[in-house]
Amino acid sequence: MALSFEGSTTDWATLEGQANQVARLLIGAGVAPRDRVAFLGKNSADFFLAMFGVAKAGACFVPLNWRLSEPELGDVLVDCGATIVIVERDHQDMLQGAESRSGTNLARIVIDEQATLVAAAADQGTQAPEVWISEDDAAIQLYTSGTTGRPKGVLLTHGCFNRIRLCEHLEAAYQWHPGDSFLFILPNFHLLGIGLSIQCLYNGLSLSVQRRFDPAGALAAITQDRPTLLVLTPTMIQMLLDHPDAATTDFGSLRLTMYAGSPISLGLIKRAIAAMPCQFMQFYGATESAGAISLLRPEEHDLSNEGKLKSCGRPLPLIALRIVDDKGNEVPDGQPGELLVRSPAIAQGYWNNPDATAAAFQDGWYRTGDVALRDAEGLYYIVDRAKDMIVTGGENVYSAEIEHVLSTHPAVLAVAVIGVPDERWGEAVKAVIVPKAGEEIALAELSAYCRERLAAYKVPKSFDLVDVLPMTGTGKVSKKDLRARYWGGQQRSVA
Repeated sequence: MALSFEGSTTDWATLEGQANQVARLLIGAGVAPRDRVAFLGKNSADFFLAMFGVAKAGACFVPLNWRLSEPELGDVLVDCGATIVIVERDHQDMLQGAESRSGTNLARIVIDEQATLVAAAADQGTQAPEVWISEDDAAIQLYTSGTTGRPKGVLLTHGCFNRIRLCEHLEAAYQWHPGDSFLFILPNFHLLGIGLSIQCLYNGLSLSVQRRFDPAGALAAITQDRPTLLVLTPTMIQMLLDHPDAATTDFGSLRLTMYAGSPISLGLIKRAIAAMPCQFMQFYGATESAGAISLLRPEEHDLSNEGKLKSCGRPLPLIALRIVDDKGNEVPDGQPGELLVRSPAIAQGYWNNPDATAAAFQDGWYRTGDVALRDAEGLYYIVDRAKDMIVTGGENVYSAEIEHVLSTHPAVLAVAVIGVPDERWGEAVKAVIVPKAGEEIALAELSAYCRERLAAYKVPKSFDLVDVLPMTGTGKVSKKDLRARYWGGQQRSVA
């Protein structure tokens, strides 16, 4: 079995033949090599047929974020220049609205539970079309989540995917066992979901595909499908463990849970290790890296050494890291600076955006925009996003450090720390907190909790209690949206 979705299974030979049929369908519809073919829909077997069919046609696959607003989606449609879109019927109105706002009008293949992509391509031949594909051709064009600015189309070539597989095969921490299966519940428009699913399929694993993530459905799938591998964002782990069904869910089938997508709080990873009896592995990466840059290996998840749990580990084979100051000079161990990555799998650049490409890809290195430091053991720590760094009274404050502290408070469910305008300090540190259900938190108590664990200038000047934090479509806290509540039309001084 290659895929399982809503009670139906697809074996490897069938998947190959159906992907060839989809490729021939697209070619017959006028899709030429290097054209962009978009997909707008949730997780399904058809999503994978579309992805592989587009590749076999020599075109570039553009998965669209179905959580975007119509104006945002319209901007992506204009930018990507897709010639055709495969769209689920439930998202047709959204697509129509985005096209009206952006002045686009794409050809489309409409699919639903009855009119599947398999059915649309059923009269096509099952032999692979004879299309020459170069390693330098873009295979997938993924749009960044836009947490720090307008989304950019990241060009991931066939060569990127080939070479990230090589890095992984040289890495001992990646183990693939007979009978392994992967529960695919991540968004299909983000590298975390696409990259891990391709990695698993490449290594012969079967995928149990869920339409979308919801805690109850994920816990039910773990119980019913008995996956051995699971990949989640920290936010998803928290939602999973917070659900009442988690207390009665049997996690015994899981061999390894990987997590990535945003920094994890110390409180949450300790809670996950206690609740889920399996190995854990963190990986740090970016859309631009085509996969993991570094790993905190399972043996390094040691509850007796809590400091190490904050690390994103060490780089994979063939991947090099540097930490530099604002002049490009490497900094000593223990000092923060911007993290630069050199990898054989780095993206080709940003589609139709030479300025952004030139700024991010320099002399063979990719500038992540993340502030990191390396310790004496060679472990790397992501301190903060450069754009999330708070400059208060001339001091640099890293929001992730404060979030780690507050996440360990027993009444705190979730926390995000930002800088807000302040006449005296330029920016003042503010913590926005979601309390656990039924918990009352005294703000003075939170301040005292921080004062015991942080330097005085890092202690938040103010705390806000909220029901939920704004999230991006990929499960990260949207600090851009959070800051907008406090900054209004003002311009932050941090680049």
